[in-house]
Amino acid sequence: MTTRPTGDDLLSVFTRADLGGDQKLDLMEFTMVLDELGLAWSRAETQDRFERADSNLDGFISYEEFRAILESEGWAGGAMPGAHA
Repeated sequence: MTTRPTGDDLLSVFTRADLGGDQKLDLMEFTMVLDELGLAWSRAETQDRFERADSNLDGFISYEEFRAILESEGWAGGAMPGAHA
């Protein structure tokens, strides 16, 4: 079972996905994070979550936005619902 990242693990997952090193994720990088976390969604579901996470509507997800979406959806802090083994 995939485990929800917490604390430093969450930052580590974000940093690994931030290929541009600009401290923000674009849609492709966000999709990589979801794959790494074991979350499998359709392209439309991924796009929807990306848009919900992008609270300042700049087209990117900052670490704060990333953390907020994970926490609001219950994806941070233990075994993840909907994750694959």
